[in-house]
Amino acid sequence: MIQAIEYVLYAVLIIACVCSVYFSFRSRRSIDPAVRGMNAAKNNVSMGVMLIVLAVIQMFMFTGSSLRVVIGALFMVLGAFNIFAGLRNIGFYTRRQS
Repeated sequence: MIQAIEYVLYAVLIIACVCSVYFSFRSRRSIDPAVRGMNAAKNNVSMGVMLIVLAVIQMFMFTGSSLRVVIGALFMVLGAFNIFAGLRNIGFYTRRQS
């Protein structure tokens, strides 16, 4: 069971990394500011998911030390903030388009 959870977490981590790179390139190559902002917001969400999954892997899959738990908690807070900011920006650009 633990092995299956590990595989799922690593798969989500790889998907989030690929999405982050993809949206980063699309954001930097775009000329239209609205498309650029939407892609940057999606990049923020994927980066936040990546940070949270990394923190979960680090905190629960390896032996716990206090430094590992503190760094994992820091990654979780940073990831949650990225997700929040990305969703807020997606809402802003969606309302701006319509």
